Amino acid sequence: MAVDWAEQIKKFAPDADDEAAAGIIRHCGISLQKADTSLVSFGDKSETVRIRDGFLKKKLGRTEDDETLDAAIRDVGDKMKGTSRRQRPTVYYLLADHFGQLDLFKKAK
Repeated sequence: MAVDWAEQIKKFAPDADDEAAAGIIRHCGISLQKADTSLVSFGDKSETVRIRDGFLKKKLGRTEDDETLDAAIRDVGDKMKGTSRRQRPTVYYLLADHFGQLDLFKKAK
């Protein structure tokens, strides 16, 4: 069964930018090939560290302190409460949107 990654993004961000969503899905790449790596567990501290250090700091270049970044991750987790399958592209989209950095995932014109 093929997963429509953009479908869940649209569920949480109805006005999602299709080009930015596609860029984030491309960025996730190989992590989307396995169910366990395509999903985010907000209750797992190592997952929070992975998202904070690998995505927010490395990819988005965020320089805020860890608590501020962790708070943004918690906010996204709260927004997605009640959803059993929290897909990585949706989490990353919502975080990039939170920090106003969706343009990083659009192709240069």
